[in-house]
Amino acid sequence: MHVMADVREADRRITQRAANHIPGGIGQLLSAVEETAESSKLWFGAAAVMIGLGSGRGRRSAVSGLAALVVAQVVSNGVGKQLVDRSRPPKEWIEHDEVEDRPDSSSFPSGHTAAAVAFTSAVAPAWPLAAVLCAVPAAALALERVQSGAHYPSDVATGALIGFGSAWLIRRAPRLLQHLPKAPLSLLS
Repeated sequence: MHVMADVREADRRITQRAANHIPGGIGQLLSAVEETAESSKLWFGAAAVMIGLGSGRGRRSAVSGLAALVVAQVVSNGVGKQLVDRSRPPKEWIEHDEVEDRPDSSSFPSGHTAAAVAFTSAVAPAWPLAAVLCAVPAAALALERVQSGAHYPSDVATGALIGFGSAWLIRRAPRLLQHLPKAPLSLLS
């Protein structure tokens, strides 16, 4: 029980520090990144650039990134938010008006972070440089989710874990599918 109390206290302290001590100009930059990433627009745009610039490597990276993003969105938004009904951080903790522009859905986990980390992590094996470039807005987005008061740090950390897991699953899926037992032909007809 002490662990959960420690997590709640860390969530409160980090949320208040991020929300109230990040300079306004940086907060505006973080908000611009979040707006660009809304509905995964940023990641679809990155995938389009990868396809345009990277030939086969770009296509592989884009497909892996988008597949991992879809898995992460299903797990975080389709399952996680439905199972865990967690309120957003209290408005009293946040001293700026961005706190008024938050979703009504469950705070846990951060779907934005899950998608960003999934896309970036899935791109990394095929195109490390592209992943490094994607990591910058992914990290900014994760920070923005706490700074804006939309999420607790533990929501963001869980979203990141979902993203890493989704990328791992997409990378391993072809090998995992090879080991499934073959269905008898009579079942297929």
